[in-house]
Amino acid sequence: MSAPNKSYDPVEVEALKPEEIERMRDEALAAFAAAGDLDALAHAKVAHTGGTSPLALANREIGALPPQAKAEAGKRVGQARGAVSKALAARQTELEAERDARVLVEEAVDVTLPYDRVQAGARHPLTTLSERIEDVFVAMGYEVAEGPQAEAEWFNFDALNIGPDHPARGEADTFFVAGPDGSADSGVVMRTHTSPVQIRSLLDREPPVYVICPGRVYRTDELDATHTPVFHQVELLAVDEGLTMADLKGTLDHMVQALFGEGMKTRLRPNFFPFTEPSAEMDMVCYVCRGASVGDPDRPCRTCSSEGWIELGGCGMVNPKVLVACGVDPKKYSGFAFGFGIERMLMFRHNVEDMRDMVEGDVRFTRPFGMEI
Repeated sequence: MSAPNKSYDPVEVEALKPEEIERMRDEALAAFAAAGDLDALAHAKVAHTGGTSPLALANREIGALPPQAKAEAGKRVGQARGAVSKALAARQTELEAERDARVLVEEAVDVTLPYDRVQAGARHPLTTLSERIEDVFVAMGYEVAEGPQAEAEWFNFDALNIGPDHPARGEADTFFVAGPDGSADSGVVMRTHTSPVQIRSLLDREPPVYVICPGRVYRTDELDATHTPVFHQVELLAVDEGLTMADLKGTLDHMVQALFGEGMKTRLRPNFFPFTEPSAEMDMVCYVCRGASVGDPDRPCRTCSSEGWIELGGCGMVNPKVLVACGVDPKKYSGFAFGFGIERMLMFRHNVEDMRDMVEGDVRFTRPFGMEI
């Protein structure tokens, strides 16, 4: 066995020469300084401080040196590795500070924005208007009555004195419900008005009867700015002893004043409906110009086309044939009824120009009406 190599000169090992150690250190410091972000610094860290980095390989050479040469070489490599570690830590601290500052800018939160990301909704204005109309009549002692939307033809037509040959019973106006065999003569229709609820109310109650009947109805209309195949009506029925057209007129005046303000009036124009006799069209004075635009070219009114009146719906005294169909004695009792479309009323009250806005479900239409309890 040979003796230890006590005369070995560590300077002769290329990786441990002072200039080589300095070069390795300087390359590491330059790589850290050139790293533009933490990812680049991580790659530089592996290259210059990892197990296969130049300084790590040079450190392995120290173990082969004789004891008297290890101290100087170890000190030289240790100082270089310490400088590299210190530079790495400083550069990492600097890049982390830059990252945090950038994140604060790029991911800043505007605390002045609304905190609730789920915006408050609103009830549909048709619902709130229908309930407001109900409240007007409930305060007068009326009862809210409801009925099925798929209705028997007898309730929808026959009991209301609408004969088999009436145009409203044709397929051009009515949705017929197919029977089990697929035929259209099932005797069931989608109700074309809420008048069947009046018939059901008379059959279920003993006079006097005072009911308000709001609900959804169906007609074979095309959807456009002023028509929709599915819309809402509200109808009123009053049956009692001694009721006259004067009671009907007073009820109409109270309704329009409650919905459109004090001073509103109504007028009745003769018309014909199978279920009322006499029958009339109900108009109310224009709520915008109050009739002042009539005959005054300097003050035109777009709402009423300067006519001074707006048509609301039909009304009249209940036809005695309807009372008989419901088992009510027409010699003892009389009644009046009227009905109008809630969509049409909403268009009047809030200057809605296109009925399609009411059915498309756009929250930009419903939200401005707000929430009413």
